[in-house]
Amino acid sequence: MDPLRDTTEWVETVEGGWNVLVGAESEKIVGMANDFEPEGEQREVFGDGKAGEVIAKIIKEAF
Repeated sequence: MDPLRDTTEWVETVEGGWNVLVGAESEKIVGMANDFEPEGEQREVFGDGKAGEVIAKIIKEAF
């Protein structure tokens, strides 16, 4: 099992206000779980989720 972390590779979600890093302190985790309210509109920072469909079509057409 991975330990809780104070860093993330997904900085876009933190910068966009849709994730918060709280570290490994149980009080902070529980507090944020109870009180977190994302700010602003959630953007598609990692694409529209259709990359798999495009890849599957390309592979299907190749064979």
